[in-house]
Amino acid sequence: MIISVTVTYLCYEYNFNFNIDLTLISIAIIFPLVFTIRGSFRRREKALEHLSDYRSALKTLHYFLMSNAGLPEENKQEFLRILSSIDEELMKHLSVNGSSTAALDESLDKVYDFITDEKLVVTRGLREKIFRYMKDLHESTENLYAIHAHRTPISLKSYCKMFIYIFPMIYAPSIIHDIGLETPQIVAYFIVVLTEFVLISLYNIQNQLEYPFDSEGLDDIKLQNFRIER
Repeated sequence: MIISVTVTYLCYEYNFNFNIDLTLISIAIIFPLVFTIRGSFRRREKALEHLSDYRSALKTLHYFLMSNAGLPEENKQEFLRILSSIDEELMKHLSVNGSSTAALDESLDKVYDFITDEKLVVTRGLREKIFRYMKDLHESTENLYAIHAHRTPISLKSYCKMFIYIFPMIYAPSIIHDIGLETPQIVAYFIVVLTEFVLISLYNIQNQLEYPFDSEGLDDIKLQNFRIER
């Protein structure tokens, strides 16, 4: 906003204006900006899909073990603690930007440790069913990790941001030329500032959508709704 006002003031002060086809600017800014917004929105929708699959696999494991009559109660409670640990570590990992997956991987490995340590009570058939459900759990957590770690290409974001800051330097002289020097200056200020506000707002929306797990944006995913106990 400061750049927009300053550039417009300098253009009037030094009587600087020119005529330029703004189609080039729309291609340079609007197209990549819309592309990144659509990409971020798709990532958010994919994250919701994988979170649903994750909770579904986790609850299925929970119901399956709890309803197994051949498994002692203490082993059921131990396995429930393992599932709760997986749930806690995944939500903690997603909510912190750039966090390590070491604790999450360790929690997932506890399922295998439980099965190998309790061979006397975990039958072969039960092991096979647990591993089948764990495949779905691993697949959903890996997809969520991929969305968490890999975002919009940094070069494309930097390109959009750079052109948004440069935009007033090209747009303000063009607007002054189009409306004429006899038009009240407030009109040019309003048009330039409003346009820049729209562009930077779209950029900020894209930036919030790109990382939907931190609960800072209005459209962020409510991770608590995907806990094993909610």
